[in-house]
Amino acid sequence: MGKKKWLSLQQTVWIALGLGLGLVFGLIMPEFFYTPLNVIATIYMSSLKMMIFPLVFCSLLTGIMGIGSIAKTGKIGLYSLLWFTATTLFASALGLFLPGLLHLGAGAQIVATDVKVDAVEFKSLLGTLENIIPSNPIAAFSEGNMLQVLSFSIIMGLACLSLKEKAEPFVKLCTSIHDISIFIVSKIMLFTPIGVFACMATVMYSNGIKTVLQLGQVMLALYITFALYALIVYGGIVRLVGKTPVGKFFSSIAPASLNAFSTCSSNATLPLSIECAVESLDVPEEIASLTLPLGATINMDAVSILMSFMISFFAAALGIPLTLDTMITVLAANTLLSIGTPGVPGGAIAAFAALAPMAGLPINQILGVYISVNTLADMGATTVNVIGDIACATAISKQLEKKNG
Repeated sequence: MGKKKWLSLQQTVWIALGLGLGLVFGLIMPEFFYTPLNVIATIYMSSLKMMIFPLVFCSLLTGIMGIGSIAKTGKIGLYSLLWFTATTLFASALGLFLPGLLHLGAGAQIVATDVKVDAVEFKSLLGTLENIIPSNPIAAFSEGNMLQVLSFSIIMGLACLSLKEKAEPFVKLCTSIHDISIFIVSKIMLFTPIGVFACMATVMYSNGIKTVLQLGQVMLALYITFALYALIVYGGIVRLVGKTPVGKFFSSIAPASLNAFSTCSSNATLPLSIECAVESLDVPEEIASLTLPLGATINMDAVSILMSFMISFFAAALGIPLTLDTMITVLAANTLLSIGTPGVPGGAIAAFAALAPMAGLPINQILGVYISVNTLADMGATTVNVIGDIACATAISKQLEKKNG
């Protein structure tokens, strides 16, 4: 085993240990531990977020320059969109029909809850498209609008590709910022086990054992669905299209997966996703730098499973039949809504609030119950989304390599 793989294995073990200890400690810890651990978790998350946007902008721009062709850049982007849309549609259908087959929700009693979680702003598909081009790029960076940052990065990258020598000074500056960002992220990674421990402990303490056990049957079924989807769909894509052994793939992405599970943020995990794809799976950096930020923004397969799953569960619990027309509407809307769902904690709450009335569900009655389990469900959903992002990058990498070969 090479030194790099050994270090990666050690890192994975430490992250897993921090995750497990945080889960247990969060359920039993005294109240006075919450504040200092919350501070640590906040510092860790802020440290990762600090580097997201310079890393994404510079990675995309230098990646486009590395591809060397506007046509090839468009091809990679188109392939990514097709992958993400197709898998999201399938995921939404799976989440809609599976609970009915398992009779989940039948006889369940919906009880109101006082749990409160801040939901991020959600935009419709048209609203998302209207705002895809930033009128003020600086504001896009400062407000953390990933979709606008992506579009601005691609526009700048294509412009630099067209200008060639005239753009070299700017490209060199971006290359330097990219290298600096990667260096900082690598140092932050040394503290990931501590950050993951703090994140997990505060999440479990906030929810409590009662909430963990509440709707346990649904959560168990949901997590089994997540696991099977990741293993069968993404594992199949990686094996058949990406020509990569499934075991190697999942072991290589373990650091990113564990971080996603504890932070509930695809965006915050992005630096680790890029590192795993490039360093462990040999995905060319120009492909990883384009597909992974795009995936963190629009690939919401597991959120689609979660939305459909909970819609079906609540409909059964309340005795509200889902007609074929309703299911088709939910399926289409869920697929489109995923594009506007931010890859941050709480992003799924706003999407659920928009989707439930389309299925004829009383949102005021069920939203509190959904919020009470959102974090627990979002942890698994974010992990699966990150796995899907890297699976897509791996598959596209091999397909382009095959065509160019």
